[in-house]
Amino acid sequence: MNFFDKLRENNLYKKWFKNSYPYVLGGILLALFQIINFAVTGNPWGVSGVLANWGAWIFEIFGGSVENWHYFNVRHYNSIMTESLFNSPKSMRNIGIIVGALIAALLASEFKFRRIKNKKQIIGAVIGGLLMGYGARIAFGCNIGALFSGISSLSLSGWIYGIFMFLGAIIGSKILVKYLI
Repeated sequence: MNFFDKLRENNLYKKWFKNSYPYVLGGILLALFQIINFAVTGNPWGVSGVLANWGAWIFEIFGGSVENWHYFNVRHYNSIMTESLFNSPKSMRNIGIIVGALIAALLASEFKFRRIKNKKQIIGAVIGGLLMGYGARIAFGCNIGALFSGISSLSLSGWIYGIFMFLGAIIGSKILVKYLI
């Protein structure tokens, strides 16, 4: 029996990495992290806003200029463009989310590459990603910034976002089942 077989049978491994945690524990941890984040940074937790900065940084590397774009004029172009990936706290938090999700998937033995089944899957993923990105920009946040941080800040907009996100999930699920699965 090799190391990985022994690890899969280990009760502590199963308890901490393989089995799901209760939703209540997840909610408590999210609330604690939101409080810590707000206390340390003075801002509510946000994820998608910095992705626009990443896009602008990449666009400018290839010779483009976003200096006159309304979004960056409103958001203080100079302060955004003088930051870099590794000295931006928001960027580091996003990288931490990505790396943490990868580590969690690896530890739970849930990481796997899946073969693309057909062109519909690619088209659906591209359209879905574009709609999610566009929605996150016009809502000034994704489900973290607009929903979670909005509700925890006692903002009505967070609750409205939540209602429409729920309705969108229902409609999206029906479209997924009808056309893609």
